[in-house]
Amino acid sequence: MAYYALGDSMSIDEYAGGPGLGAASLLADDFGIELTLLARDGATSDDVVRFQLDKVEGRPALITLTMGGNDLLETLFRAGADREVAERALAKIAGNFEVVLPTLAATGARVIVSTVYDPTDGTGDLTWAGLPSWPGGLEILAALNGAIRDAAARHGAVVADLHAAFLGHGAKAGDVTAADPRPTNRDLWLCGHIEPNAWGAEAIRDAWRAALR
Repeated sequence: MAYYALGDSMSIDEYAGGPGLGAASLLADDFGIELTLLARDGATSDDVVRFQLDKVEGRPALITLTMGGNDLLETLFRAGADREVAERALAKIAGNFEVVLPTLAATGARVIVSTVYDPTDGTGDLTWAGLPSWPGGLEILAALNGAIRDAAARHGAVVADLHAAFLGHGAKAGDVTAADPRPTNRDLWLCGHIEPNAWGAEAIRDAWRAALR
């Protein structure tokens, strides 16, 4: 059986400690299926459409998708707190889901889409990460996750709610700026500011498994 993982760093091995330790690798090991890891660090929803989607071949059994978070970060760096720009970015992400999910559904695979987690743990404060202040950022993230859920419902995908799973395991749990992939504090699931460490990767894997059930 074949499994494709599309998207961004929420799916990859690098920040969890190396090959075989990221969320997609863990899920593949659990199910004993062959993983093609197309997800890339920093990938946006445009990157998924342009560089990953056409690499899904045949009739895979399973596909996971993590995308949208990097689009918002790019918007924040480019335009700061400009609400109009953020809303255009949301519309573009939603449009890309409307390209990606029908294509994946047509393969016959079981498709899992993931909501985007909040490294601020509900505070909305990204300044500790060296990012600009973003008033209204939590509302924009909520709108993105709502669009992800709506797209999944329209196209027969199941949703892994990483936003809910990760609350309390980001900035409120410890120093997310550290690079340690396996901190002694197992309640801390992020490293390098916004990346899933080994415990975060396990949590993503667990959320995907729960979505499949």
